Amino acid sequence: MLSLNNRSASLLATLLLRCAAAFAGPPGSPVPVQLSTPQDLFKVYAWIESGFTANVDSPKDRQNFGRLFDDRSNEPLFNQAAITLERTLSTTPADFSWGFKLQSIAGSDARFIHSLGLFDRITDNLVQPDISEAYLNLHFPVLTVGGLDLKLGKFVTLEGAETVDPRTNVLYSHSYIFNFGIPFNHTGALATLHASRAVDLYAGITRGVNTSVEDNNDSVAFHGGIGLNLFDGRLTVLGTTHVGPEIPDNNHDYRYLNDITIVAKPTERLTLITDLNFIYDEAVAATAYGIAQYLTYAFNDFISIAVRGEIWRDANNFYVAQFAENDDLADSLRGGNVMLDPRTVTGGETTYGAITLGLTIKPPVPKPLTGCLIRPEVRYDCSLNGTRPFNDSAERDQFTAGVDVIFTF
Repeated sequence: MLSLNNRSASLLATLLLRCAAAFAGPPGSPVPVQLSTPQDLFKVYAWIESGFTANVDSPKDRQNFGRLFDDRSNEPLFNQAAITLERTLSTTPADFSWGFKLQSIAGSDARFIHSLGLFDRITDNLVQPDISEAYLNLHFPVLTVGGLDLKLGKFVTLEGAETVDPRTNVLYSHSYIFNFGIPFNHTGALATLHASRAVDLYAGITRGVNTSVEDNNDSVAFHGGIGLNLFDGRLTVLGTTHVGPEIPDNNHDYRYLNDITIVAKPTERLTLITDLNFIYDEAVAATAYGIAQYLTYAFNDFISIAVRGEIWRDANNFYVAQFAENDDLADSLRGGNVMLDPRTVTGGETTYGAITLGLTIKPPVPKPLTGCLIRPEVRYDCSLNGTRPFNDSAERDQFTAGVDVIFTF
């Protein structure tokens, strides 16, 4: 039976009470009314993504250590075929509005984003199905001019600068923060209070990290934070946390996952993104922390360049790993008497550094396609403290060149 731990309950109650007290007063300046028809709100869209990552050292285990979605070396991957049915909320904050999102995918990426109890045991093949999001969205015109949104169901996390949706990322490969420092999804309830034009407050209860139908410790967690939208959107800051027990069969030791994402647009073509991350698990006294810095520049509507530099410290050899079998990550999350492939290994107490350079090319496409993204990249990973996690656990560094192609419909 689920139980809300005292610390989670206290944190949630305090945040909600403060929000109500602070924003129940007279509203600020009026929000311009924008009319939306039901036809405008309903959307159906899809995409297909496939990629390839070449590793110059050709490791015998065929793994690119420290990578998830582009984990296989010198092997093409069918990453995702996704279809989404969505009804967005009305753009008129003064009215009650409802919406929903149902997104299903099939591909090699699904191995890593399964939530416990949902498609995580259906197959151990490389290509797997998943329901990445399934939620009801409600908007209530209460408390503030912007109102309150309530999301109920399964949804992606607030945390991090990158997402499971490949269309929103600037590179094919992912950062250490995205792979190992944040959750992928949650199941529960998440409230968003639009406190003002510049401030959003988030607070919710989830079943845990990547957990839905089943829970590995029958305990809930808190997910929330604050978002700032400044200078007409040219600077945004999102500070988030997820706090709760995550170790199988342990409902009292907390894992704290904290992230701050800062997005600045000094010009229309230049975007700077900073992702700061700190996590700690009480059960195993394991700490990890780091930073990823992105710079993107759009030369025109058809081509842009991106650079990502990152440093991430797995101080206690707990978070970073490669998962050799297709079900190893889900099995490790589930716990119990599971047998993992011997090629599923961690990287030691390591400070990881990586630099990635990539392009995004958007060629014109005929209908029924709505777009195409081609993203070549080169990447260099290394251990900054002398450990040897890469290429069959034998090397201090790893050089890869990858490319993915995304067609949107």
